[in-house]
Amino acid sequence: MTEIEYVLYIAAIAAIILSIFAQIRVNTVFRRFGGAPTACRRTAAVVARDMLDRAGLYDVRIERVGGNLTDHYDPRSRVLRLSDSVYDSSSASAVGVAAHEAGHALQHAEGYAPLKLRTAMVPVTSFASRFAWLVIFLGIFMMSFADGIAGYYVSLVGIGLFSLTTLFQLITLPCEFNASSRAMAALSGSGCYNTDELAASRQVLSAAALTYVASFALSLLQLLRLLLRVSNRRR
Repeated sequence: MTEIEYVLYIAAIAAIILSIFAQIRVNTVFRRFGGAPTACRRTAAVVARDMLDRAGLYDVRIERVGGNLTDHYDPRSRVLRLSDSVYDSSSASAVGVAAHEAGHALQHAEGYAPLKLRTAMVPVTSFASRFAWLVIFLGIFMMSFADGIAGYYVSLVGIGLFSLTTLFQLITLPCEFNASSRAMAALSGSGCYNTDELAASRQVLSAAALTYVASFALSLLQLLRLLLRVSNRRR
């Protein structure tokens, strides 16, 4: 193992640890601020509906979806889905998550460029995530025969597919940060929440943002390791 490979290997382990920590923190922070209702007692669904209506997005539906923290906005069907743990809750955690998802709906309505690009990339990224590793391993296997040139190029195709998933995660970052900024602006501007409640919502959204940062870091390091590995085998 070369020095660069060793550094990337250690960095990848650190990214995995960060990813695990981020996921644990999301659940921990959500539970911490998810018990007590906020003073104004507006449910997360009501908060999201209010944000949508203020933006004139009366046609965007809000639906309940099963699971815990499975909340998301679907730009194709223009539906905002809130999980069981969020929908009827008026806690700082729940209203923060709901406002964040409503922020994505506002992005969609305004034609926010990163979200448009991210949405357009969904089909190709789905394809790439299914076949990238298969093509990479096929290429590495082929490099064991003859001069390995064909396998080298097959590996590069696989790495190219994998790089699309890394790019997708990179584009996701501004979408998530911007949605959280919109959420906090809406909650603060409503005049319904005190300083402690706003701080709690911000902590929940910051913890969630860390999961996206960790996923991108891990994907980028994996991409660099693949490039280095295939390059070394080619030599």
